[in-house]
Amino acid sequence: MTRKVKVILEIRTNCECCNKDLPPESREATICSFECTFCLSCAQKLEFNCPNCGGEMVRRPPRAVDLLDRYPASATRVFKPEGCKNVLDELSRDTQ
Repeated sequence: MTRKVKVILEIRTNCECCNKDLPPESREATICSFECTFCLSCAQKLEFNCPNCGGEMVRRPPRAVDLLDRYPASATRVFKPEGCKNVLDELSRDTQ
């Protein structure tokens, strides 16, 4: 017998680089396959490559507001400005 398991996005609510708020309904959030979360501005600066795993970042689908009670966004904020700074420093050196 196969058991169905629901896999729901965690929906982290901030950018790991700049700490910008990214509410669940935001259309400015991007994620990689591990759900590392970045605002669109930082993702563009990172050339849509996750500084944590090297994976591609894509737009995170917004969670419908009427489903947030049943499927709330994560309460955990992840903020790693040094990881982003190192990648951004490398990218700026490559373009000089």
